[in-house]
Amino acid sequence: MRGSSFFFSLIVAASLFVSPQVFAQKTKGQLEKEKKENLRKIAEAERILNETADEKKVTLGQLRALNQQINARESLIRSIGSEVRILDNEISDLGSVVASLQDDLKQLKKEYADQIYASYKANKGNSKLMFLFSANNFNQLLQRLKYLEQYTEARRLQAEQIQVVTKELDDQRSKVEAKRNEQQTLLNQQLRESRKLARSKQKQSNLVAQLTKKERQLRKEIDDRRKANTRLNTLIAKIIEDEVKKAASTASTAEIASAAELTKLFESKKNSLTWPVGSGFISSKFGKQQHPVLKRITIINDGIDIQTEKGSKVKAVFDGEVTRIAAIQGKNNVVVIRHGDYITIYARLKTVNVKAGQRVRENDIIGEVYTNRDGKSELEFQVYKGVNKLNPENWLALK
Repeated sequence: MRGSSFFFSLIVAASLFVSPQVFAQKTKGQLEKEKKENLRKIAEAERILNETADEKKVTLGQLRALNQQINARESLIRSIGSEVRILDNEISDLGSVVASLQDDLKQLKKEYADQIYASYKANKGNSKLMFLFSANNFNQLLQRLKYLEQYTEARRLQAEQIQVVTKELDDQRSKVEAKRNEQQTLLNQQLRESRKLARSKQKQSNLVAQLTKKERQLRKEIDDRRKANTRLNTLIAKIIEDEVKKAASTASTAEIASAAELTKLFESKKNSLTWPVGSGFISSKFGKQQHPVLKRITIINDGIDIQTEKGSKVKAVFDGEVTRIAAIQGKNNVVVIRHGDYITIYARLKTVNVKAGQRVRENDIIGEVYTNRDGKSELEFQVYKGVNKLNPENWLALK
């Protein structure tokens, strides 16, 4: 009979539909997490942008905050697009299940009607009692009674199957409608974000055009930074030299072992070091890179710059000892912390909360970031191993 084959096909169809759905749900969960993170970045960049905004002047700080916001919004739009495509697939799968259920329901109803017609035709309109008592003998009576019981049960099962399939069909149609509503919500969000992106890119274009007119000022800023970097590098070289001499002359066996253990612990934190500030984004990456406005001009960064919010507290990224505190022209206050063979450098601090020789723990506040007259709050963060400059992005946790 068709009942068992129907339920088998329904189970197979459901398993084929649910399995991809499990994986799709995981992907949708990841995309939802990405969306929330991008929305956080957009809001964070907006706050930083508002702090650097000044109607009378345009600055690189504004441009970099706007670039961060644009990048986050583009990523958000991509995530929404991926969710829309996943919903397309889910709606398509649900449509296939609905079509299959409609076919099954149609067939079940046809079979049920055929059974009733066949029963009527076999009995020629006679009642069940007449069918029973017209038997030629007792054995035939029993056989007819058994047949009627089996037939009645078959019709009951057929009717139940029709009810089950009808309910399942209604449920699947409701799911399709819910998915379509969800998809429309995402499409509306995508449209809103695309409009915001277009406005931001227009603003970005205007900022670049205005900053390009300030080439002389920008070149002076580049030159001032180069000189400040030279002063900081001189300090770092002196610190490394002093530490080597100190280790060679006074370090005890216990101190050497302690430094080696701290080195090992620091290395185990690669790609997972805590950020030196609670909010912000990398406004200038490590190494050689194109100037954001001036063509054919490259800049070299010995660490990374993190643009953050005014008043942000600066924290030690790992346990260590404060080796040096200095005030350097163009870098404001600078704190250097040793972690065994590694040192981390925190420049452009407004205030300092620690002293040279002080032991610090991860997340201890060592100062507050400096905010310049343009409203830009930016921390310069560097990582060294011996005399080797390392890319801090390879050490900090993903943000």
